[in-house]
Amino acid sequence: MKSLLSPNYLSNYRKTLLLAYPVVLSQLGHIMVGVVDTAMVGQIGTVPQAAVALSNSLYMLVLVFGLGVSYGITPLVAAADSKKDFSENALLLKHSIIINTVMGILLFILLILASPVLNLFHQKKEVVDMAIPFLNVMMLGMIPLCIFSGFKQFTEGLSFTRVAMLITIGSNLLNILLNYLMIFGHWGFPAMGLMGSCWASFISRVVMALTMFIYVYYNRHFKVYWKDFNKKSVTKALTKKILGLGIPSGLQWVFEVGAFAFAVVMIGWISPNAQAAHQVALSIAATTYMMASGLSAAASVRVGNQLGLKNREGVRTAGFSAFIIVLAFMGIMAICFILFRNYLPLLFSNEPEVLSISASLVVIAAFFQLSDGTQVVGLGALRGMKDVKIPTFITLFAYWIIGLPMSYVFAFKLNLGVQGVWYGLSLGLGLAAILLFLRFNYVSKRI
Repeated sequence: MKSLLSPNYLSNYRKTLLLAYPVVLSQLGHIMVGVVDTAMVGQIGTVPQAAVALSNSLYMLVLVFGLGVSYGITPLVAAADSKKDFSENALLLKHSIIINTVMGILLFILLILASPVLNLFHQKKEVVDMAIPFLNVMMLGMIPLCIFSGFKQFTEGLSFTRVAMLITIGSNLLNILLNYLMIFGHWGFPAMGLMGSCWASFISRVVMALTMFIYVYYNRHFKVYWKDFNKKSVTKALTKKILGLGIPSGLQWVFEVGAFAFAVVMIGWISPNAQAAHQVALSIAATTYMMASGLSAAASVRVGNQLGLKNREGVRTAGFSAFIIVLAFMGIMAICFILFRNYLPLLFSNEPEVLSISASLVVIAAFFQLSDGTQVVGLGALRGMKDVKIPTFITLFAYWIIGLPMSYVFAFKLNLGVQGVWYGLSLGLGLAAILLFLRFNYVSKRI
C-alpha cells in the first residue's frame, strides 16, 4: 500500500486528474444529450421514452464507432508531442480532419440505410412508428459530431483539454434550452414533442463543431500546425496507421455499447415499460461510465507520452495510477447508486411501474461499476501503447460470446425478466475487466 502512496504515484494521480477532469466533463457531454432527451421526453409519456430507447440503441452503436475511430489519432499525437515533432503533428491534424469528416458522412449514410431495420426486431408498433422519424433526424448530427471529435482528440493528444470541455458544456446547455422550447412549445416555438428533441440535439451539435474549429484554427497554441498545413499531403501509410488504431478502438466501443443496444431489443420483447425502465437505468449508469471514459482518455495520453519517451516504468505507473483512480471513483458511485436507487429514476420518469423496475436495475448497475470502470481504463491504457487488436477480441468475447447469451438465458430461460438481461451484461463486464487488466500488466512489462 505504501508504493501506491509514494511520491511517484501521488505525482501521477495529480497529473492524470488534471488531464482527465476536462475530458471527463467533455465525454459526459456526449452522453448528456441522450440523458436530457430521455428525461424531457419522459414527461410526455412512456411510449415516446421507449421510442428514444429503441432509436438510441441503433444511433449510439454507430455514434460510438465514429468516436472510437477518432481516438486513433490521440496516442500518435501524444507520442509525437513528447518528442516535440511539430511536423508530424501537423500531418496528423490534416489526416484527422479528413478521416473524421469522411467517417461522419459514411456513418450518416449507413444510418439512413439502417433505420428501417428497427421494423425487424418485433418491437411494439407504436414504439417503432415514433422511433424511425426520431432516428432519421438524429443521424444528421453524426457529421458535425465526428468533425468535432477529430479536432477534440487532436487537442487532447497535446494535453489541451479544457476548451473542448467548455464547448461541450455550452452545447449541452443549448440542447437543454432548445429541448425546453421545441418539445413543449415555449416562447412562441411550436410544440413538436418527440421530434423537437432530435432537432434540438442536431442544432447543438452543429454549434459544437463550428466552435471547436474556430478554437483550433485561431488559437496561438496551434498556429505551428497550420503554418504548413496546405503543404502537407495525405498519405496512404499514415491513413492506414491511424485507422489501424482507430477502427479497432471503434469496434471495442461497438461491442460493448452494441451489447447494451441489443439488450434494448430483448427487453422490448417484454414490455414498453421494461424498455423505458432500461433506458432510465442505462442513462444513469452511462453518466458514470462516461466519467470513467474520460479517465480512460487521460490514461491513453499519459501512457502514450511515456511510450514516446521509451520509459517502461513511466508507462506502468501512468496506467496503474489511472486504474486506482477509477476504482476509487466507481466505488463511491456504486454506494451512491444503492443509497439513491429510489430517487435517481425520478429525474427521468413519473410512471410507477417504470420507476419500480428502474430502481432494481440501478442496484444491479451499482455492482458492475468497478468492472465497468476497470475495463474502459484498460482499453485506454492499452490504446496508449498502440495495443488494440487483442483488446478488441477481448471485448467481442466478453460481451457477445458470454454476456449477451447469458442475458438471454437469465431473462427468458430462467424467467428473470429485465433484471436477468442486466445480470448477463454484468457478467460480460466483469470478464472484460479482468482480461484487460491482465493484458495491460503483461504488455507493459514487455516494453
